[in-house]
Amino acid sequence: MRVAILILSCLGLLSLTRLIGPPAYAPGVQTAVDYFKKESAAFSSSCTALRLAVTTLKTPDQLVEPRKALLECRRRYKYIESFLEYFFRSSSTIYNRAPKFETEDGSMEYQSPVGLQVIESMLYDTAIDERALLQQVDAVESAAADLPALLYGLRADDRQELESLRVELIRIMALDITGYEAPLLKSGIIESRAALASFAYQLQPYLLAGEKRSDSVRFYLDRATGLLKADNFDGFDRLGFMREAMLPLQKQLGALIHERGLELNTTKTLNYAADDLFSADALSPEKFPGGGPANGAMVQLGRALFSETKLSGNQTKSCASCHNPAKAFTDQLPVSIGFDGHQQLDRNAPTLLYSAYQFNQFWDGRVKSLEEQIRTVMTDVREMRGDTTGLVSRLRQDHFYDQAFSEAFPNGGADVATAIAAFVRSLHPMNSPFDRYIRDESGQLSPDAIKGANLFLGKAQCATCHFIPLFNGLIPPEYSLTEFEVLGTTADDLFPDSTTSGSGKPGRHADGTALRLSKDEGRYKQYPFPFLKGAFKTPTVRDAALTSPYMHNGAFHSLETVMTFYNNGGGAGMGLHVPDQTLSSAHLNLSEAEIKDIIQFIHVLTDSIPTRS
Repeated sequence: MRVAILILSCLGLLSLTRLIGPPAYAPGVQTAVDYFKKESAAFSSSCTALRLAVTTLKTPDQLVEPRKALLECRRRYKYIESFLEYFFRSSSTIYNRAPKFETEDGSMEYQSPVGLQVIESMLYDTAIDERALLQQVDAVESAAADLPALLYGLRADDRQELESLRVELIRIMALDITGYEAPLLKSGIIESRAALASFAYQLQPYLLAGEKRSDSVRFYLDRATGLLKADNFDGFDRLGFMREAMLPLQKQLGALIHERGLELNTTKTLNYAADDLFSADALSPEKFPGGGPANGAMVQLGRALFSETKLSGNQTKSCASCHNPAKAFTDQLPVSIGFDGHQQLDRNAPTLLYSAYQFNQFWDGRVKSLEEQIRTVMTDVREMRGDTTGLVSRLRQDHFYDQAFSEAFPNGGADVATAIAAFVRSLHPMNSPFDRYIRDESGQLSPDAIKGANLFLGKAQCATCHFIPLFNGLIPPEYSLTEFEVLGTTADDLFPDSTTSGSGKPGRHADGTALRLSKDEGRYKQYPFPFLKGAFKTPTVRDAALTSPYMHNGAFHSLETVMTFYNNGGGAGMGLHVPDQTLSSAHLNLSEAEIKDIIQFIHVLTDSIPTRS
């Protein structure tokens, strides 16, 4: 009798499970879940097709079909990307990670590159490792087959689904159309079209018939979709695409979400109250390391302390000595001059403009916050050699500073580095001619600058390291990680002109003498992995027209030589041995006119900067 009751009880539980079924979702989320199931199956099939294409690869001239299969696989991935990478972040890393080693700061652990981007680099390598290639494809195919299992136990609501879509808009603008994930396939426009189609399908349940805001979203979505019909990667008008469609779409979607009371922000840095990605407040500087609340009095105190020579051991050096406001917060020297006024330091002093928008400071990223950076420089024996013991008390003997510290720190805890950092965090003007143009405010750009912008964002691949909107190494779409790159930077800029056919020989200057790599090992000094030798933080290109010379060693004296270096494929592209170069060694084949246009674009990234510190 007990057995019968137990069996009936189990059957009852099974029946109850069937009645309950999977989690009940709101209509919008259910649409996204069903779409993910369907498109996951299509992506899985494309992965199988990619494996079959790779297994038939016997000779280099048979690469056409595997590359086509990879393009289709990448396109199919874009249909599930927004949902997968938002709701299943850890599981998504196997599919589309950058083709380079990634380290966890503060540890000796690192992750090997894996996924579709790695497969692309292999399929375009001069020597294809068929075994390693097949291992990569098998890993992606195996994981793709299990994608539906991720949905088991998923709990999701409309707020999360809508946030995943607003993040996807940034991904399309900042990564997809630039070719960041597939620079060799040049499939960025095709992939953007797929990603936007997925976005549109998932958004439909939230668009109400006859509602003004929904109609505005539809209008700009249709415009963006229409502009993406062109397949010419190099010739695509990215500036027009963002200005005329994507940025207004982003603004209207944000307003719709706000009006429905469905706002959710799980990102570290994005400010959803901003109109769009190029709004001056699109990213929140206080959300970066050390960025605590700062009042106006603290910023003004920091402004005064920035030029205060009493912070140095010899009463002659200040922050402004190497970061002169009149020189766009640089010193315009190859490398800075140290404490004694004669000794050269090791590296170039980069601009402090937009420096708050980083998760690592110094060229090698050895500290996290601006506060740490400031304290390090103040106490360094080669730089300022300051004595921080009792520093605030000494400064407060001056009536001005006594009052300024009281106003800046009304609750106590007065600190010099905190005040200076507050001032540095205020240095993000975002008022260049480009900003005014892209935000459709006042002013126009010249045709050459517009061509240069589209080259920068496309064919020249500049924006695959200098990401919009800050044009630095802060990685979209969440902007929660600072990127480091191995460029193969040379010791000087006397290399051959890449726009002249046959000029120079591999590894040689134009005069025939040997090119040399910079001896600075960069981030390797903090994390001694071979693949970090020569790795440096990617600085902003904003205001670069004012901040020559360039690179960590200040060896490149003009934007023209910078462009020649990149056009040549960096150090490895010029024949130097840089086995772990993260910059593609392939020549960009930019013409002299195209280089001039890009430089013209960089000039319109120049802000109006107050020269008084």
